[in-house]
Amino acid sequence: MDSLTQIVLGAAVGEAVLGKKVGNKAMLWGTVAGTIPDLDVLANFFVDTVTAVEFHRGFSHSIFFSVLFAPIFGWVVWMIYKKKQANWRAWSWLFFWGLFTHPILDAFTTWGTQLFWPLKLRLAFQNIFVIDPFYTLPFLTFLILAMTQARGSQKRRRFNRLGLTISSLYLLLTLIFKGMAYQSFESNLKEQNISYSQMDIRPSPFNTILWMANIDTKDAYLIGEYSFFDSQPITFRSIPKNHNLLEGIQQKDKIQRLIKISDGWYAITKKDGHLFFNDLRFGLLSLDPTETQFAFSYKLNDTADGLEVSEVPKNRSDAKKLVTALWERILGN
Repeated sequence: MDSLTQIVLGAAVGEAVLGKKVGNKAMLWGTVAGTIPDLDVLANFFVDTVTAVEFHRGFSHSIFFSVLFAPIFGWVVWMIYKKKQANWRAWSWLFFWGLFTHPILDAFTTWGTQLFWPLKLRLAFQNIFVIDPFYTLPFLTFLILAMTQARGSQKRRRFNRLGLTISSLYLLLTLIFKGMAYQSFESNLKEQNISYSQMDIRPSPFNTILWMANIDTKDAYLIGEYSFFDSQPITFRSIPKNHNLLEGIQQKDKIQRLIKISDGWYAITKKDGHLFFNDLRFGLLSLDPTETQFAFSYKLNDTADGLEVSEVPKNRSDAKKLVTALWERILGN
């Protein structure tokens, strides 16, 4: 999830674990614990693109990391406050839940988390976008209300508990929404006599009303959108796989690693003599039928020193256009 959501979650968890004893300090250190796992992005400055992508939401988002570092961070904070108010075990417990709930929440997104590192399994339930105001804003509101109450008061605990409860219920509700959307895609494919081997669906950015699907057919992927307000059948757009364009480099280590990262959902495009590896799990940068740029695309450059992989940068203007288009599409087709 985005940084603000993880900060709010960490603060609420810190309050739930230790707020009665240390007051707002619990929220402060809960916030710290909730942001620590995302420091894995610093790997971008030290390793190549493919390794950095593999590392993201890996070790730092695992149960092993939470268990290993919670007592260390807990001891540091315990020493900072000169062993007053709460003991080392209490601070360690706060850090464990702050570190652990972060990857649990991330597991519900499209990218997922390697929760059981060092196992390669990556959990990705894909029922909520990394930024979802319907999840974050109620959570934030109740957290602020809790902060205004006296330490240990019933109102403070009640407000914090309401934030955690409502956000968790919304998260469960999105799983139901995903099931409903899946059934709609499935019935539309059947009605249009489209045969396929597998389907992958996810919510569109910032909401869980409009859902997107990747459909795997023999030579191409189909991409479609479905809103709960739709009144017309789903229209599917075809994206050629073009896996044959990787001939000669497909067995190279970085290509095989990119394929694993994308869970096999990838298409190859060629532009200006260069090949691009497109991760389909995150869709295109626009709902425009003429859009060809994917949200996560990697330029491949086969040199004498080996295969170079670089991520294609995204522009803020693309995000603004997407937000406008999303609102119109959410209202139905």
